[in-house]
Amino acid sequence: MLWGRAALAAAAVFVIAGGARAQTELVTNGNFELSTHGPGQAGYNTTVTDWATNGYNFLFASGTADAAGSPGQYGSLILWGPQSGSANGMPAASPAGGNFIGADGAFGQAPISQSISGLTVGETYALTFEWAGAQQYGFTGATTEQWEVSLGADARYTPVLDNVSHGFTGWITQTFTFTATAATELLSFLAIGTPDGVPPFSLLDGVSLQATAIPEPASSLILAAGCAVMAGVRRLRRRGPR
Repeated sequence: MLWGRAALAAAAVFVIAGGARAQTELVTNGNFELSTHGPGQAGYNTTVTDWATNGYNFLFASGTADAAGSPGQYGSLILWGPQSGSANGMPAASPAGGNFIGADGAFGQAPISQSISGLTVGETYALTFEWAGAQQYGFTGATTEQWEVSLGADARYTPVLDNVSHGFTGWITQTFTFTATAATELLSFLAIGTPDGVPPFSLLDGVSLQATAIPEPASSLILAAGCAVMAGVRRLRRRGPR
């Protein structure tokens, strides 16, 4: 009976410890599935929920970027891909399987951003996202694509991707680590591309921000208590029932 109660107590301690170490997703709508009017130019004829922008940045639906494209202030914007005549390997679906962002890195540049709350000053956070390089349909010439990514005043840069004419670079998983300097900071993505006039587009999907997997002091104490309970269980098993 004593051993059974001790085992139950140990299990409860470890369940609590696991919950204390669970990571919380701090980005909302990181897959860009929610919007006011579906595909379109963000900040012009559609709004991407929880994200702000006023640049030449577009929300594309799955399988449409190289077909119908996305409507904007200058008409429908289409990317080069299999459906628009380029065998560049662009898949029908983004890594998350749904919507994604495409931002011109050389025209009408402006960041797409989200205010992130619930940060702990001095704690480190891992930002992970999927990105790629593409080119606007109807234009010819090699391009480069890149993202400048900021959390507060701290900026990081992805590698520069060299993209062939009518090309697509393939999706890449990128992770940056940031240290919070305030409880609320602005997460920002700014497309950078060359050259002007043959529109280079940086694509973005699957944005996630979580605290790095370091146990909090409270979690460490709970885990220590769990170890003590398990040691007691082992002693009870050796001594046996009385």
